[in-house]
Amino acid sequence: MNTFTYRYPVIVYFGEGAAAKNLPAELARVGRNVMLAYGGGSIKRNGVYDELMNLLKAAGKTVTEFSGIMSNPTYAKVQEGARLARKNDIDFILAVGGGSVIDCCKVISAQAKTQEDLWDVETVLHGSPTGFIPIGAVVTAFGTGAEMNNGAVITNEAKRVKGPLWGAFYDFAILDPAYTMTMPMSQVISGSFDALSHCMETYMGSPRETNLSDEISEACQRSIIRNLRATLRNPQDIKARSELVWAAAMGENGMLKIGKVTDFQAHMLEHQLGAYTDCNHGQGLAVIHPVLFRHMLPEAAPQFARLAVDVWGVDPAGKTELELAGAFIDALAAFIREAGLPTTFAQMGIPADTAFKAIADTTVLTAGCCKKFTRDELLAVLLECR
Repeated sequence: MNTFTYRYPVIVYFGEGAAAKNLPAELARVGRNVMLAYGGGSIKRNGVYDELMNLLKAAGKTVTEFSGIMSNPTYAKVQEGARLARKNDIDFILAVGGGSVIDCCKVISAQAKTQEDLWDVETVLHGSPTGFIPIGAVVTAFGTGAEMNNGAVITNEAKRVKGPLWGAFYDFAILDPAYTMTMPMSQVISGSFDALSHCMETYMGSPRETNLSDEISEACQRSIIRNLRATLRNPQDIKARSELVWAAAMGENGMLKIGKVTDFQAHMLEHQLGAYTDCNHGQGLAVIHPVLFRHMLPEAAPQFARLAVDVWGVDPAGKTELELAGAFIDALAAFIREAGLPTTFAQMGIPADTAFKAIADTTVLTAGCCKKFTRDELLAVLLECR
């Protein structure tokens, strides 16, 4: 395991009724003017909005609403939120939703405190934001684990780039599995696969020999597989949903990354696909992963072989390491089909004449991947995914 320093700033309140139990005390610590940020309005249909508004009013807060945060949040939406925060002298942001809302608010928190353009500060000048509006998260859609870190994935439509920006850490995150029970099943499935992808991509980084972080990752992967299957059998299984919510958080709270240089090449490729197509993130990962993994053989064979045995239960008897590695990819592909996820871009509605070369040419090449991909190889992956 590599050397590391571990510090974790986010307080997690987990369980049914977590908002009512814990939000009043947190609100007592922040200023009067609160921005309530959310997406398309599902929180108004499922009762979460009314519950939170009552808690905010009981705490004596003046609430400014910021709604309409879209999937694959745009940099323009970040700027809109930052302007609103400045105009209303916002003291605290409460982000309510899934990864898109939660990511967007991390960057709003930073952008509202500076007149500089954060995209240029971070991607051109390689600087970092220094001032933030305090933020808290209420998770209503799981998968991304976005509430656990200060990284955000934002689409800059003007530049045709979907990439990472760094914003604020959340002071606290409320994870009430009951809030996720009204998620559409397609979102449950894609979110679960995103969480599984986070675990796999962290696992594939270096060091590549067995270590504690990877053994914890194996347990998380087994949990996601088992509990997604339970959810597919019974979508109202709150115990299975609770496990999925926490597994998604574990994938991004830093625990699996301790002592690791992570991979995330599949994520980088999917992000740029999203910049050009605005596609569903979890579905895009489901299409890309098996194809990309086959291109990573034999470089990744030792790790793939361990996953085959320790996560997917493949019998190693009589099999070579390379055969076990292939069996892992086969098991993953079969699980993707079992879950009803797409296996081709065509099934996602992505046209065959999409600008795949431009996507490959603008994808970040990650340092932690065990295979050093060229852009031509990434293009070959994308074309095979059609």
